[in-house]
Amino acid sequence: MGTDETTGAEPRATLEGFLRARRDRVRPEDVGLPGSGRRRVPGLRREEVAILAGVSTDYYMRLEQGRERNPSPQVLDALARALLLDGEATDHLHRLALAGGRRSRGAARPERVNPHLLRLLDRWSDTPAFVLGGTLDVVARNRLAAALHADFTVTDNLARMTFLDPAARGFHRDWDRSAAAVVAELHKAAGARADDPRLSALVGELSLRSTDFRTLWARHDVRGKSGGAKRLHHSAVGPLDLHYESFTVNNADGHGQQLVVYQAEPGSPSEEALALLGSLHTLYPENGPEAGAGTRTGRA
Repeated sequence: MGTDETTGAEPRATLEGFLRARRDRVRPEDVGLPGSGRRRVPGLRREEVAILAGVSTDYYMRLEQGRERNPSPQVLDALARALLLDGEATDHLHRLALAGGRRSRGAARPERVNPHLLRLLDRWSDTPAFVLGGTLDVVARNRLAAALHADFTVTDNLARMTFLDPAARGFHRDWDRSAAAVVAELHKAAGARADDPRLSALVGELSLRSTDFRTLWARHDVRGKSGGAKRLHHSAVGPLDLHYESFTVNNADGHGQQLVVYQAEPGSPSEEALALLGSLHTLYPENGPEAGAGTRTGRA
């Protein structure tokens, strides 16, 4: 899939797009090359990447132009070293190369959440928890997570919530950091499901409607969701300093689902604020209408 003429963005993650973006971000001096003199590109030249990776310039040009679809794992590792990629970005490079050499698998099956996992969510009355699908769709949430997201109008997808709902900038006290993390997660998903029409449609919509998303998507940062701090603000209970952990759902029928759990430090004001929010839980639906049915909530 090529660049969208309306947005200037490339909705589908491709090997050639990733190589171009990451080449632009490596300064010559970062890899021991002289950085002085007039340069027409912000980062490395194609021939410089080729030399660093030990391949011919013509071969590297074919990779960036999408004319070479089957680079060996050894070549990909050499390119990763030349472009100073970390482990996660290197894995992403390999996935993109694999995706470029296979045929489209068509539309994915609707996502469903295991009933046992839904019951587990229901029992966590003092902990916000939700299940994300492979393209960051919120496919299930417990009552406290629904209460936590009550300020949002858009609630069906984490990326759409972050970039298309005005409430996001007030909810995330570190919105820039959260937005960058969401896009990096989408890029990682794109490496594993580059032919997923749902992902292409999502990236296309966000690219069309959000300048911030387009800018971040063009960076081709790659990072999965694991764990870390969340600095939030809820209109009903004020600031919340939480920690989240993400767990892979192994019985998700190939959808790449994640269980995300938020926690507050014991005895902290944030724990008290969560308890106050939990006291309002009857105002919010348990798991939402999407739980277990594979449907998504309404679009903005």
